[in-house]
Amino acid sequence: MSVKILNSRKGQKISKYIYGQFSEHLGRGIYEGLYVGENSDIPNENGLRKDVVNALKKIHVPVLRWPGGLFADTYHWQDGIGPKEGRKKIVNTNWGDVTEDNSFGTHEYFELLRQLGAEAYINANIGSGTVQEMAEWVEYMTMPGKSPMANLRQKNGRKDPWKLKFFGIGNETWGGGGNMRPEYYSDIYRQYQTFLPQYNKDKPIYRVACGPSEDDYNWTEVLMKNAAQYLDGISLHYYTLPKGEDWISSKGPATGFTDKYWYKTMDRAKFMDRLLTKHSEIMDKYDPNKKVNLIVDEWGTWYDVEKGTNPGFLYQQNTLRDVLTGAITLNIFHKHADRVYMANIAQMVNVLQAMILTDGSKMLKTPTYYLFDMYQKHMDAESILEDGELPDRITYTASKKDGKLTISLGNYDLNQDKTVDFEFEENPKSIENAEIITGSTMDAHNTFDNPNEVTLKEFNGATLIDDKLHIAIPAKSVISVTLR
Repeated sequence: MSVKILNSRKGQKISKYIYGQFSEHLGRGIYEGLYVGENSDIPNENGLRKDVVNALKKIHVPVLRWPGGLFADTYHWQDGIGPKEGRKKIVNTNWGDVTEDNSFGTHEYFELLRQLGAEAYINANIGSGTVQEMAEWVEYMTMPGKSPMANLRQKNGRKDPWKLKFFGIGNETWGGGGNMRPEYYSDIYRQYQTFLPQYNKDKPIYRVACGPSEDDYNWTEVLMKNAAQYLDGISLHYYTLPKGEDWISSKGPATGFTDKYWYKTMDRAKFMDRLLTKHSEIMDKYDPNKKVNLIVDEWGTWYDVEKGTNPGFLYQQNTLRDVLTGAITLNIFHKHADRVYMANIAQMVNVLQAMILTDGSKMLKTPTYYLFDMYQKHMDAESILEDGELPDRITYTASKKDGKLTISLGNYDLNQDKTVDFEFEENPKSIENAEIITGSTMDAHNTFDNPNEVTLKEFNGATLIDDKLHIAIPAKSVISVTLR
């Protein structure tokens, strides 16, 4: 089976922000996962654990969404500034009813971004907050001169303002963020964005409105009709759940699942394509020039929590299945790069489809981490189209950057290897490198006793002969080949 790569043509830019992350005050996502405090025995820099930060730096996290999620709509930012011994303790009613001591707040978040080299994406509290509270928070973070909030920031040890690139006005307002109707939220959004301070007129803060849940196309219709001229992007939330017969009471286990659940999960991941297509069609009616972006700021797999853990902490193992669903989803984002500008996988550490898992001083990189490592070559590259039919159960993407062409393929067939021959409009000279992620079983995963069961390895199944690239893709694997 031969496919032609149309690599002589200019493609749509794949925004690096598609590889964004999400970290909420949820379970051990921030505390223990990212932040251990300055007095911890775990090696840290300003309270942030060095092993986790160093691992995340290697995959070049472009943007980090914080503080939620549902937590954002119970979060009052002034509880998380100033001397830590004086910060207000609250109960995290959304996630496990545990005490939140607010030792990780605005200053700690921006310190994390500094260490990671990532951009800021903050979600405002419009569920239990006020317009004034939102405006004063943005003033606190971004006001360069003298003002009540800028003076307070300086009193708390930060002289210069921070750079705030993205700002979300509300989270899941159709559900836990207020149970609003789209007509009502459209007006609330218009009100809040009116009072969003913009101190840097040359680089205004990018405004993200709360968009739909999954296939709520009416929400997108109403929001675009009533508020498109006031926003830069709208969010979309979609989680990949196997959804078996008993999915309401059980999402299925993260490990030890059957073939049936493997394929159900793949089908659910592929549904992202239909969602982006349909929501984009609605947006095209009101925004034919595509000035408004889709921001998929919560996505990933969601299974039953690991046995013996707090149900409200959403701690789950991460397996080869997540690598394949992740590849399917990222490839779909590339396909829709004309609309999708940012995406934030849920969540960065110890929660849902995480990059990193920790246990006390121990840390491991999950299979999904290695997928994000593999796919770095697609960040800010030009998407390349193909002409021809790929084998069944193959997910594909290709892009070019810096004179190099990268082709990534996932084979989610559990039993059959696949082969594909590629021809090119402009012939590459050689294979620069080829990598693979696979495992001996469909639920292969890394543990603290065996942290390298699923990693990124050299791939020897690609050959370039007579200007044709031949790839033999093993079952249940993702491969990436870079040519020059």
